[in-house]
Formats: sequence, C-alpha cells, structure tokens
Amino acid sequence: MATDFRVLSLIPPMTQLNTPYPSTAYLTGFLRSRDISAAQEDLALALVLKLFTPAGLDAVRDEALTLADAERTGSVHAFLDQFALYRSTITPVIAFLQGRDSTLAHRIAARGLLPEGPRFAALDAYAGSDMDDGSGDPLSWAFGALGVQDKARHLCTLFLNDLADVLRDTVDGRFEFVRYAESLAASQPSFDPLAQALAAPPTLVDRLLRDLTLAAIERHRPQLVLLSVPFPGSVYAAFRIAQAIKAHDPSIHIALGGGFVNTELRELSDPRVFDFVDFVTLDAGERPVLSLIEHLRGQRGRQRLQRTFTRNDSGAVQYINLAEPDIPFEDVGTPTWDGLPLDRYLSLLDMLNPMHRLWSDGRWNKLTVAHGCYWKKCSFCDVSLDYIGRYETATAHKLADRIQQIVEETGQTGFHFVDEAAPPKALKALAEELIRRQLNISWWGNIRFEKTFTPELAELLAQSGCIAMSGGLEVASDRLLGLMKKGVSVEQVARVTKGFSDAGILVHAYLMYGFPTQTLQDTVDALEYVRQLFAAGCIQSGFFHRFVCTVHSPVGLDPEEYGVTLLPLPPVTFAKNDVGFVDPVGTDHDTLGIALNKALYNYMHGIGLDEDVRSWFADRTPKARVPRHFIERALG
Repeated sequence: MATDFRVLSLIPPMTQLNTPYPSTAYLTGFLRSRDISAAQEDLALALVLKLFTPAGLDAVRDEALTLADAERTGSVHAFLDQFALYRSTITPVIAFLQGRDSTLAHRIAARGLLPEGPRFAALDAYAGSDMDDGSGDPLSWAFGALGVQDKARHLCTLFLNDLADVLRDTVDGRFEFVRYAESLAASQPSFDPLAQALAAPPTLVDRLLRDLTLAAIERHRPQLVLLSVPFPGSVYAAFRIAQAIKAHDPSIHIALGGGFVNTELRELSDPRVFDFVDFVTLDAGERPVLSLIEHLRGQRGRQRLQRTFTRNDSGAVQYINLAEPDIPFEDVGTPTWDGLPLDRYLSLLDMLNPMHRLWSDGRWNKLTVAHGCYWKKCSFCDVSLDYIGRYETATAHKLADRIQQIVEETGQTGFHFVDEAAPPKALKALAEELIRRQLNISWWGNIRFEKTFTPELAELLAQSGCIAMSGGLEVASDRLLGLMKKGVSVEQVARVTKGFSDAGILVHAYLMYGFPTQTLQDTVDALEYVRQLFAAGCIQSGFFHRFVCTVHSPVGLDPEEYGVTLLPLPPVTFAKNDVGFVDPVGTDHDTLGIALNKALYNYMHGIGLDEDVRSWFADRTPKARVPRHFIERALG
C-alpha cells in the first residue's frame, strides 16, 4: 500500500499526564508496519502545558476577575490573592515535574517557594496523627530527611490541583485532570446533553484546544484523523476536536474509537454524531481502521467495512460489519511512541503510598501481554465484549522483541503491562526470556490472585524486573467471591499476595462494595479481612470501587441469577452501559462507602491497623464475624 495516505491519531483531553495513553502508540505502530504514513499527538498533555504557563494563568485570572465576589470560591480567592506568586512559579514547577530542573526540589520542599491554596490543608491532617514524629514537618514520616525530590513532587501536585480547582470554578465547570466533562457522556442514553454543550460558546479551555488541534492538522495534513476515546471524560473534548477539524477542513475524514466507544456506543443510532465524525469503530482497532483506509483510498466498498457505524445516504445510522478475521495479536506490530514528547510529561505524586503512586508518577511504556482475559468468568465484568472475551497470546520471544524495540526507541526501561489479567503461564515464559536476554527492565501489571502464582513464581517475576502487581480481591467474602465467579478465596489471595510481598513486589488490591445481595455484615467482614491483609504485609495498597451493573456483564445479562431486578432504561440512541438495579437486601452502600474509603486511606498510611473496624463507621454496625487472626493462620 502506498504511503501517500496520511493518518493522524490523537489523544484527547483528559487522560494521564505522566505517560501517554497507549492506544495511539498501538495504532501508529501497527499502521507503520503496514507501510501506511501514520503520526500521533497527545492533545491532553498539550492542553495542560498550554494552560499552565504565565500566559495561561493570565487568561484564567482575567476570567476570575469577571466573577462577583460572592461567586468566587475559596480556591479562586486564594488564586487571586497570591496571583503574582502563582505566575512566577508555574514555569519552574512544570520544569521540575518534567525532570528538567531537579535542584529546585530543595526550595519547593522547604515550603517557602510555592503559594499554598486549599489543597494544602490536607497536610494539616497529618499533624497530631499517628504519623506525626514531632519534628514540625507533617510530611517527615513519608519522606524523611532524604526524600526531598518526592516531597517536592507531592507539593507541586497539590499546587497543580489547586489550579485545576480554579479552572473548574472560573473557566469551565467540567474541568478535571482526568474526568473532564464525564457526566456529559457516561451512560447518556441521548446525545442531547453533549450536543447542547458543543453548541454553547467555547470556553477558554475549548479555544486553546481548538488552536492546538488546528496546529496539529497543519503539521501533519492528514486525510484521516483517529480520535481514541478511552473514558467518558475524554468524549466532550474529542467532539470539540472533531468540531474544530470539520470547521477548518470538512474533507478530512474522522473516525472515533476506543474503550468508551467499545463499551457504551454499541447501540448508536443518533445521526447527529456524524455531524462531527464520519465513522465510529468498535473493538480492536486494527482491522476496522485498515479496512477504513482501504475504503477511503477507493480499494474497498463501504459495505465491506468491519465493525463500523456511519451515516448512509438517506441520513440514517448504519452499522456495517463484513465478516473478516481480526489481525492476530502476534501480527499487530510493536507500539511506537515516535512523535510524542516523552520528555514533557509530568511525574506527579498524588497519593503518599508506594504502590498507588505508580499510576501518576513516572513515564511507563504501556504494553499488552495478551489480548483479552484468559478467565473471562467474573460476573461483574464485560465478558461478552471483545476486549475481554477474545483471548489471544503472543510468544515470549515476540513480547521480548517488542520490549527491546521499545526500550531502544524511548530510552525508558519502565513497563506497565495493561492486560485485564495477565496470564501466569505467559508471565513466567516472559520472565524467563527477559532473564535469558539480560533485559534489565522494571515492570508491573494486573493479574488474578490465583494459586498458580506460587512464591517461587513470584521470585522469578521479581528477578525479571517485576516491582508491583495489582489484582482483584473485590468483596473480600468467600460467599460473594463465589457468586462473582472470581475463582479465588480469601485464604488463597492472602497466600498469593504474601508471596509477592515477600519477593519485594508491591501489591495493590482492587476492592468492591455494593455487589448484589451484599449485606452490612458482609461489608464489615470484608473490611476486617482487608485490615488483616494490610497488617500481615500481604498488600500495601488498595481502592474500594462501588459496584456498577453494566449491560454487558453476567449480572446485567442475567440479573435473576444474582437476586436483583434491573431498572428499565429509557430509549437509547447514544450511550448505554450502566444500568440501575433493585437489591432486595437494601443495604445503604453510599454511607458504607465513606467509611470503607476512610479506613483504606488510613491503612495505606499505616494508621489504625490495630483498631476494631467498627470504629470507621458512623452508625452502629455489627461485630465482624471473621476470626481476629484468620489471615495469620491462613499464611501458616
């Protein structure tokens, strides 16, 4: 195929700021392996770097000054009161977070350089707590005398969070670093809210994004733009990007894809979507995009597209899916980060927890060990969709080749394996290959805490460079784990996680509350298990997610089996994913969630591990039925 057809893949705001979201890297690498001219840009990073400059803050200040005094929040007042200091420090702060001025850490850590807004009040919570060592520095427990760089990064992160609050309170009420305008798209049955927002006068953020978009179009002059939308919080900005491109040059074709599209737009029927984009593709992007390019080059008719929505000549939405094999996982090529400014990403430090920080700190090369999930049974998961249900692997030799090529290209040896659940057999083979080649990398990933991960395998993975693992403990209850079809028990999770911890591998547990038929007693028992896991050194980090029933999960597909009744959905012409349900048990999960997250936050900081778990709950709760030394005995 000739190379005169140019494709540009864009990452819309907002996604991660510390490392590129990998979808464009995958597609760009694949297209180049097929001799197609492909480029990529990260407009999420570009937008933040445009806003957080002296000129950007000037523009924010101008908008803040138009607000009446009564309309200004505490964040806005702090910003205006200390504006000169914000303006003079924003450039050095960004340079420091990009790793370009490390010596500034000493001044930042001394807390005399940066203005301190409401976000810094969180530091006061450490004073007088179990972590207060009496030194007068509320962060000394976390960073000690030598952790100057980390302490400075944490303070800079609070500084940026203050500014994000100001942006939300003055410029654009939708603004957040990751969940930008999420409510406009998440499970919205109608396109109306998004259409109304896109028809409204552009905000300062919208105008900056338009300028960045048109500059990227001018640089690359593509015939096709691929907008990768991983999260609901990226949808609004993706449509603003498309809007800007169509107003500038309607002849440029635009395709929308990514995780949000794959889960929520499977029943798309609103033709207004195609006022902004020309095509919407589902599931793994390689085959649909390749067919789309062939179609636009006149080599394939429109009726021979794969997994693609478009608007037909009569103005109606049409879904086209010619049966054709997907590109095998072995043949998708090596991701490339060429074109992305790897030296401009921001290493943030939000959570003072060694495992939790990996999501926002450091520049990780993201790679997939296998496509889909080898287990694909969990009742809360979208097992009916391609990204879970189609399981394919690549050989350890092929994966090691990809890793080696990526290290040579980026100069970075840190890898985040982004699988739903990396298979133990594949990880073992890969670890052996990495050790054989003496490829010295650091890596972390997501797994199921299954018994195959023995202490011996944990040691092998550590030798190959594994530094951390995350996995689903979900509701720490054997009854509910069985109902979830998780295939693990609490005892098994304890042994597996202890094996990882003993090998020097940090462990993060995904936790869940609000699962069908979960009672107050179940919740108290689950927290007791979690407390014991932290106290025994099995896990170092965790996060409680509220269970959400999705239409693609076993619970959504067969609610009667789980003892719940689904609430009726309105007619859907746009997004469909989450569905409400009635649980006859009637537990007040909203109230319990506050206690669970408070307890977990403290456990991650080593606080309250000896206290009765009932102390975290505001209301009277039953005593945990779990024996006090259950985990200790499970570990033998």
